Amino acid sequence: MTTLARPRPAHRAPGSTAALAVPAAATLLALMNYTAPMAVLADTAHGLHAGATAQIWLMSSISLGLAAALLAVGSLADDHGRKRVFLIGAGVLAASSAACAVAPNAGVFVAGRIVQGAASAALLATGLGIVATSFAPGPRRTHATGIWGAMLGLGIALGPIASAGLTEAGGWRLWYWTAALASVALGGAALVLDESRAARPRGLDLPGLAAMSLGVGALVAAITWGRTGWTRPAVLALFAAAAVLLAAFTAIEARRREPMLDLGLFRRPAFLLSVGGALVTGLAVIGVMSYLATIMALVLGLSPVAAALVLAIWSGLSFVAALQARRLPARRPAGRLLGAGLALSAAGELAMLGLAPDGHWWRLAPGLAVAGIGSGLANAMLARLAVESVPADRASMGSGANNTARYVGASVGVAIVGAIATGSGGGASALAHGTNVALLVSAVVALIGAALAMAVRA
Repeated sequence: MTTLARPRPAHRAPGSTAALAVPAAATLLALMNYTAPMAVLADTAHGLHAGATAQIWLMSSISLGLAAALLAVGSLADDHGRKRVFLIGAGVLAASSAACAVAPNAGVFVAGRIVQGAASAALLATGLGIVATSFAPGPRRTHATGIWGAMLGLGIALGPIASAGLTEAGGWRLWYWTAALASVALGGAALVLDESRAARPRGLDLPGLAAMSLGVGALVAAITWGRTGWTRPAVLALFAAAAVLLAAFTAIEARRREPMLDLGLFRRPAFLLSVGGALVTGLAVIGVMSYLATIMALVLGLSPVAAALVLAIWSGLSFVAALQARRLPARRPAGRLLGAGLALSAAGELAMLGLAPDGHWWRLAPGLAVAGIGSGLANAMLARLAVESVPADRASMGSGANNTARYVGASVGVAIVGAIATGSGGGASALAHGTNVALLVSAVVALIGAALAMAVRA
């Protein structure tokens, strides 16, 4: 039977600078790397001789590795050591970043980005697990998870700026060499961390691990490839495989005495908020914001650096808002605050309606600011829910489930936004019209998510 995390004596979980700083730095690096291609897609595609279909994979392939690996590595970390899995993730991220840096063609680059996604999953899932086990429940943990959540926004802000700046300085490959060196430094810093694992490790759930990873991977691959044609036989086959594998995963977990993912957690309102809120955030917020820098370049004529700096209004304020979320009264239910964050995100997206080729970037600034504050509040609440909604010794699994939902939602969101934005044609006016429709659809989805979050009593 699953029990939720109970407060532990403060002397058993005092926390430390390294236990927060290293996971926070890992999250920052993972999100910077995730968003790095946004501002330099044209340069990357040119350097790799990538066509239109290949460019979709250049942007989205990292989501495949992330979504497929997050829950699996989170569960493995809880049972076999969070520090150990974190170090493996840092090493694999260094190697895969170097592979991207020297990639001779789009196929090698895409393979490297998929592996980068799996390595980033190890850093994200274990990082939040390390934070949760290092800080006792209460204000200190709320502050720590708020900082971790703030790194999501800061990474999204800095990634496109860093990659665009490095591209101008020495070419698009320079970012990946930088990421490789940063990963090595991160692994070195992680050596000072204490090892932590579940008091009673569970047996390795190989059938569940395989079914879940392959199922989620097939789903994200189908969503990504579907942007070239949803009725293509290969896309339909991937969707069918995903349905079969995920159904098999559910059946396997329901029959195991000690499953990787206790399905009983889905009867708990807090866990539903954690997973559902992350899914809506990916679908309605990350999806449209991932596309916005490219749209600003194509519609408003901004340079890659300028587009990244404008988008940083959203992501920078997301960072600030997540840091300040710890000042909110602890008695406020996380679901209400999550709902408020999603509602603010929707309001910001609605405020950006009216994008036009003859417009100016500052027309988007108020909406980006409001959406950024909402995104930061939502990120802070989702990080808190990810660790509070699961048993104390399954924090990395909780983080993995939360982030799996986030990046599956982001993959769907990017696919939907791309389809809507380009549905009327590739000209500046058509793209502007399509983007306005995509912003409206995203806002409606965020508002529905906000209403449901506020209705759930966790």
